[in-house]
Amino acid sequence: MFGSLNTSASALVAQRTRLEVIAANIANQNSIYNAKGEYDPYRRRIAVFAPGDPDSGTDQGVHVREIMIDQSPFARRLDEDHPLADKDGYVYYPNISGPMEQINALEASRAYEANITAAEATKAMLRNTLRLLA
Repeated sequence: MFGSLNTSASALVAQRTRLEVIAANIANQNSIYNAKGEYDPYRRRIAVFAPGDPDSGTDQGVHVREIMIDQSPFARRLDEDHPLADKDGYVYYPNISGPMEQINALEASRAYEANITAAEATKAMLRNTLRLLA
């Protein structure tokens, strides 16, 4: 039973990380300058999950294997008066879709809630088992 608690806990950590990545994407959806003030549109990040726990060596649970950088093309917006416009008058913005990120955030929060429910059910089973043994 403790294995199922560990599985739920690992999923909670993974979904929290996923939500943090999504929040960073939403916060940077209009960022076209990097930290040095240079023109460098922000690229969307994606949390990639993998099975198991590399720290304990178990194959149960889930963890964030990596935070990938999405290499899809930047969004082009026509703004001929912008100082960073290319020869055709387009400025490149981050490859982030606000509505898609909100959907991903909703999915991650629902998965987080489901894992809390699973952990609570496991705790209730453990509590009942201990009550029966006492």
